[in-house]
Amino acid sequence: MQHFEVVTAVAAPPDQVFAVCLNVESHTRSMADSSERVVGGKTRGELALGDTVTFQARHLVLNWRLKARITSYDQPRCFVDEQESGPFKRWRHAHHFEPDGNGGTIMRDVIDFASPLGPVGRIVDGLLLRRYMTRLIRIRNTYLASTFE
Repeated sequence: MQHFEVVTAVAAPPDQVFAVCLNVESHTRSMADSSERVVGGKTRGELALGDTVTFQARHLVLNWRLKARITSYDQPRCFVDEQESGPFKRWRHAHHFEPDGNGGTIMRDVIDFASPLGPVGRIVDGLLLRRYMTRLIRIRNTYLASTFE
């Protein structure tokens, strides 16, 4: 299992950042470089506890589909999405939002994932996917933070 965290400062209060991160349209715009689009589940607006959404995107020259469910929701502190079906053996993304003391938010993404294929998947995770996913989350967060500027 791979684990990584990305911390991003955002110039907006936690409740606003929380809402933007749960917005389906904001998510797809933040992932425009990978041609991400919604192909199932909730297709518009803000996700809530129990909601599912299925995204299709192009990553590493392959088209992927991932269906995720919001499995935890503590507004405006944290929410968690987990893969129900898709390319990973396991995917869990916890989104944490804390006030920075100056009217902004410290957003912390905590991701745990594992690829299928046993030992081969673990090698791919360590050599390629962890770096790729970290970069992807940073790009997403840069976009989301820029919506408040």
